[in-house]
Amino acid sequence: MSMNIVVIGSGAAGMSAASAARKASRDAKITVITEDEDIAYSPCAIPWGIEGKTGWDDIVMHDAAFYKENRDIDVIIRTRVETVDGDKKEVVAAGVTYPYDSLVIATGGTVFIPPVEGKDLDNVFVVRTVRDGKNIQKALEGSTNVVIGGAGVIGLELAVALRDMGKDVTIIEMMDQVIPRIADKDMADMIQQELEAKGIKFVMKAPIQAVKGDGKVEFVTAAGEDYPCDVMIFATGVRANLDIPKMLGLDIGQLNAVIAAPTMNAYRRGRLVPDIFVAGDLVQCQSAVMPGATMSQLGSTAVKEGLVAGNNAAKGEKKEFGPVASPWVSMIGDLQIAGTGMSLGLASWYGIDVVCGKAEGLTRARYYPGGKRLVVKVLADRTSHRLIGAQIVAGEDATGRINWLTSAIIDGKTAETFMVDSENAYCPPTNMVRDVVLAAVEDLCLRLKQ
Repeated sequence: MSMNIVVIGSGAAGMSAASAARKASRDAKITVITEDEDIAYSPCAIPWGIEGKTGWDDIVMHDAAFYKENRDIDVIIRTRVETVDGDKKEVVAAGVTYPYDSLVIATGGTVFIPPVEGKDLDNVFVVRTVRDGKNIQKALEGSTNVVIGGAGVIGLELAVALRDMGKDVTIIEMMDQVIPRIADKDMADMIQQELEAKGIKFVMKAPIQAVKGDGKVEFVTAAGEDYPCDVMIFATGVRANLDIPKMLGLDIGQLNAVIAAPTMNAYRRGRLVPDIFVAGDLVQCQSAVMPGATMSQLGSTAVKEGLVAGNNAAKGEKKEFGPVASPWVSMIGDLQIAGTGMSLGLASWYGIDVVCGKAEGLTRARYYPGGKRLVVKVLADRTSHRLIGAQIVAGEDATGRINWLTSAIIDGKTAETFMVDSENAYCPPTNMVRDVVLAAVEDLCLRLKQ
């Protein structure tokens, strides 16, 4: 008798889980239930969809018909799960009961909106789904002034897209730097200066106090000042969506996300639940840098978790998800910024005494035309000398370098062993003969001796 696998959520984690389950089992009945109308899309591309650089259909990988015809997976869209009964092993959605042998919860996260006056006014948006993007795009027609709440990666990408559309853009951020938590201030300041040169205005250290207008947003109040706008977008971070995990009594960790085993099984009262799996933005991960919990709300993490959860839900050959360094990269304006492991802020949260090394050079040989500025910063634990983090600001080619440093961090290399073991390929159009990454770690080694 074939097994029933139910997946709740149709983002990167959910659809990866469903596909992995089908690969592991030809006979299983697989059902995906989602509130969204679009599935298997890239949220990272929404700013470019709003700007029109890419079409909305282009960022949706596949539709429900594709999954049914090509993978025999039933995807039920625009449907909210009402109840989940872990004892009866049933999911109820829109009045229909779906029995399961294995359940995968991949409901992702929700945009955090400060509890302020006026957040429900017209032309006030969050940016999480394709529908959000389409609604923002429509509201921008005839609009001039836009306020973005939050200077994280998505907020900055949105700001650039809207500025390129000719809008007056103001970013309001409660911290004293852009990209807080995952980037250090000296690196983040380069990005802020780049965007200020494009005409984007920043209001820092200013929590949003109110959104005001007569039915429709007219201005945003922050730190006692009013900032006029026709459109206001909250890009204030994502919190784990815990509605269904709490319904099932699953264990929630200190980071307010679901605790998962390496097999992506959930826990209840400290015991592993053999038939419930979790994946994506609602999951608390283990850090690959230092023992302890961390969050990794990245598309790459969601896919990897989903593949493990779906395979194990289908009783395939057991797979595991390991600790994460959470490498990330973003194109903001004409610059790329990337990071991996811990920033100074995260390291402080873990109580680590940090030493930093830094170097600046070019992305190509000095004599080769088109070389762009490249700044690399690396962090190490003062006691062990182990590499714990890195950040890059570059005109090009940040991804390969941050992946190189990520591998070193996961391998547990010290600054000194990195210098012994590492080599870089060389070609004048792609890098300097001695890559700036090596120069940054060399600087770190010198500072560790002081």
